[in-house]
Amino acid sequence: MAVIRRLPEVLINRIAAGEVVERPASALKELVENAIDAGAAHIAVQLAAGGLDGIDVRDDGCGMDRAEIALALERHATSKLPDDDIAAIATLGFRGEALPSIASVARMTVESRAGPAGEGWRRVVDHGVPVEDGPAGIPAGTRIRVESLFARVPARRKFLRSARAEYAACLDVVRRLAMARPTIGFSVEHEGRRVLSVPAGEDAACRVATLVARELAEDGVVVEAAREGARLHGVAGLPTFSRGVGDHQFLFVNGRPVKDRLLIGAVRGAYAGLLARDRHAVLALFLDLPASEVDVNVHPAKTEVRFRDPAFVRGFLLGGLRHALAGGSARTAQSPAAGAMGLWRAERAVLPALLRETAAPGALWRGQEASLSAEPAARAEAAEAAAGDHPLGVARGQVAGTYIVAEAADGLVLVDQHAAHERITLERLRAAGEGVAPSSQALLLPEVVELAEAECDRLEAASAGLLRLGLAIERFGPAAMLVRAVPALLARADAAALLRDIADDLAQHGEALLLGERLDHMLATMACHGSVRAGRVLSVAEMNALLREMERTPRSGQCNHGRPTWVKLAHGDIEKLFGRR
Repeated sequence: MAVIRRLPEVLINRIAAGEVVERPASALKELVENAIDAGAAHIAVQLAAGGLDGIDVRDDGCGMDRAEIALALERHATSKLPDDDIAAIATLGFRGEALPSIASVARMTVESRAGPAGEGWRRVVDHGVPVEDGPAGIPAGTRIRVESLFARVPARRKFLRSARAEYAACLDVVRRLAMARPTIGFSVEHEGRRVLSVPAGEDAACRVATLVARELAEDGVVVEAAREGARLHGVAGLPTFSRGVGDHQFLFVNGRPVKDRLLIGAVRGAYAGLLARDRHAVLALFLDLPASEVDVNVHPAKTEVRFRDPAFVRGFLLGGLRHALAGGSARTAQSPAAGAMGLWRAERAVLPALLRETAAPGALWRGQEASLSAEPAARAEAAEAAAGDHPLGVARGQVAGTYIVAEAADGLVLVDQHAAHERITLERLRAAGEGVAPSSQALLLPEVVELAEAECDRLEAASAGLLRLGLAIERFGPAAMLVRAVPALLARADAAALLRDIADDLAQHGEALLLGERLDHMLATMACHGSVRAGRVLSVAEMNALLREMERTPRSGQCNHGRPTWVKLAHGDIEKLFGRR
């Protein structure tokens, strides 16, 4: 049997580095967080080969003297726990492992000066071995250079990705931290080229729009909510301003970038019924909680957190985000696409052919003339007078039995009649069920569903809440549940599959929101089938009634699948089409 022995310090640091430093972006994150905690007003980052060959971080923070530099390179030495209370972390870093861990797998040069009157000092550690210690000419603050990362750990080096991929990960790290600290200026250079620069003192919403997507300034809503000592703020994109991947969702807890399943689930719930399943919201949300309500000491990289009251956090974020989205509900992020506008400008080449087509029997607009002319003259005059009184204007006609053409005070509005009525119908169904428990459909024969004992425990604890949603279940032995009734809207659903999905959702999120989302999906399906179909000819009165209803309906700017219900051609756009501007 092998003899138990103490591992050498260098090997201990390399093992710790495996937890803290997975790639160049991990090392960069630790260094930038240290600069933020040092009170820096500006942080400058320089990268070589995506951080594989070099990482250079400079700040104008409080700096360190000679003794502090030496101590900072020892394990578990930190200035960020003054009272040893690990349950109340107010800084980004606190473990004291970052610098010695990085220095054990790279060549690290630390230069620092504590204030203008202090003495600058340099210390160099090459893969865990001190090689230089002496004075340095440096302004107040700290500069840390990391070179040859994993050069002597080839097993780790070969698992790194290309320089381009590592550069993208490094840039993402700085972007996230810069979003959380709009009072600090950040700059990033890669191979001598400036790739990011944001000034200190920016407005938080402007900083987010600059770093995430400039369109958020126009196509987003400001999120602001507070409850029981918690605060939620940030910017959320309109449902019509979405992406095909979830990489554009930035979530922060007490200023710390996190990737938390509970928060991601709450975002998904807030956008339920507003986005198609293959679309993802674009947003940056900042959740501030008392330090005692969140545990950041869960993972060495500090990207995961644990909440004392996860149900409150999820409900708070979901409610605050939904309220903000409702405030911008009539807006749409879509404007006429550049390609479509280009086709409008190219019509001169095909104008003669278009005239021949529209002159032929059965032309596109001819089918609408009868319904338009059937309207009383007095009603048409009233519509004309009211053109400037409504945000979506008044109806002037219908194209292809699908799109309503309306004139507003500031331009021309095109409305997808089916998408618009689909949203109106869904909101009516939701409003009709508010405050009323969904009706249940009792099963003729209760169904026994076998599950793991832990899953049954979670379902049993949530049974009262599930009953309010119309799902009646009870324990049936140690490893089975009995389903007695399901929501009427899900009467044809597979009860066993439904219960297993809810058990999985409880395990992942701690709250049975999946059933609510399924009910919402069923309402959306009913709304789709009960809405005005594309191809149906509408009278002017019907078109105007639909426009007025849209103006009163929450979230009417997008259909149930996240597509826009209307677009507008402003007067300036129309003038450009005809060369008047």
